[in-house]
Amino acid sequence: MRTFIATLGLLIYLPVMANENHLHAAISALQNPHSVLIDVRTADEFAVSALPGAEQIDFEQIASRISALAPDKDTLIVLYCRSGRRSGIAEDRLRALGYSNLINGGGYEELKVALQSQD
Repeated sequence: MRTFIATLGLLIYLPVMANENHLHAAISALQNPHSVLIDVRTADEFAVSALPGAEQIDFEQIASRISALAPDKDTLIVLYCRSGRRSGIAEDRLRALGYSNLINGGGYEELKVALQSQD
């Protein structure tokens, strides 16, 4: 029983820690004036709310539109969406194109709160 509880606790704790690491990395990256912040949600979602300085590219269009925003494949890029799932997909697509300096910032609300706490 103790093993079960310990395993369950670990399964809950690890994703939380991973999310905190991504948020910390995203916040650090956004301190770099040359970093690019990309919101991969839909245009409608972006119109309702977005992080300051974010560019909108739908995750389904990221491969065809990224070169206009970041032609240098070493550009520091932070991606976010509603929950982190679409930004993870966008990250995978960009890596397949040769982009190497990518951070999945996760979900909009969590990243927004983390950035506000830095002010």
